[in-house]
Amino acid sequence: MRAWVVERPAPIDEQPLRQVERAEPEPATGQVRVRVSCCGVCRTDLHLAEGDLPPRRPEVAVGHEVVGRVDALGPGVSRFAVGDRLGVPWLAHTDGTCAFCRRGAENLCVQPQFTGWDVDGGYADSCLVNQAYAYRLPEHLDDEHASPLLCAGIIGYRALQRAAVPAGGRLGIYGFGGSAHIIAQVALHQGLRVHVLTRGAGNRKLAAELGVDSVGDATDDPPELLDGSILFAPAGDLVPVAMRALDRGGTLAIAGIWLSDIPALHYESELFEERQVRSVTANTRRDGEEFLALAARFGIRPTTVAYPMEHAPDALADLAHGRFSGAAVLHN
Repeated sequence: MRAWVVERPAPIDEQPLRQVERAEPEPATGQVRVRVSCCGVCRTDLHLAEGDLPPRRPEVAVGHEVVGRVDALGPGVSRFAVGDRLGVPWLAHTDGTCAFCRRGAENLCVQPQFTGWDVDGGYADSCLVNQAYAYRLPEHLDDEHASPLLCAGIIGYRALQRAAVPAGGRLGIYGFGGSAHIIAQVALHQGLRVHVLTRGAGNRKLAAELGVDSVGDATDDPPELLDGSILFAPAGDLVPVAMRALDRGGTLAIAGIWLSDIPALHYESELFEERQVRSVTANTRRDGEEFLALAARFGIRPTTVAYPMEHAPDALADLAHGRFSGAAVLHN
């Protein structure tokens, strides 16, 4: 089978991905093999390719927003059958025994594994997934439009929870890529006022088309103080900007796995009056199930740009250079 692997982390324009031929993987106990139809392109894939996230194993096949159909079962599989459509997400394994797993916070597991980082992902003809970590997908979405839900959607949903915006409250969104444009739809359906602050005319146009309450540049002041915000852009210099836009008691949730350095915060104007900043670390499987149920209930539909799997490096380069709005999806 064909797979795109990180041969040597480097700037994306230096072609760090290489396509290789490998034997089809054979599912072990509890695993299924998925014939990949689509795989979403996530900014985390870019961080892995460029070395912002240190490689955890050599020549790992990237990609963790995988949609496909089961074509082989390992011993002991009971949850899926050959031919079932499923999604393979970022979270691939947790130990189930550490203190965090035991208290229901498996996103903080001390020995986790992640698709496309620790185990081979979906920039390939097929991949393996533990049946306990795969998802059934909303029927209203085809494969292309379902794939961004599996990380962009799920992580965005956890970030929305971490932002702790009260019912009817005011949400700020900084950066408007794959995750943000999905969660803006969820927030609007939940009755929140949504203010998008982002670089890029294409992203601002998409935000306006989705019906958010205001759109501005990333460093602009929103038209009203915010109860909570989510920073999707991997830009630490926006943290003080976002903190100053919070009302008393407001929360900024940082959604990315990687962030450039944060400048020093000024206590009186950016933290006092119980403003707070929170990180977002992976997700639990319960987060995923809750989000996918909401996506089906609200009819959430990502805006996507399709690429053939052979053009995976081009999709990542286009993401790095902001050449599209919404989410890129690779097709086999």
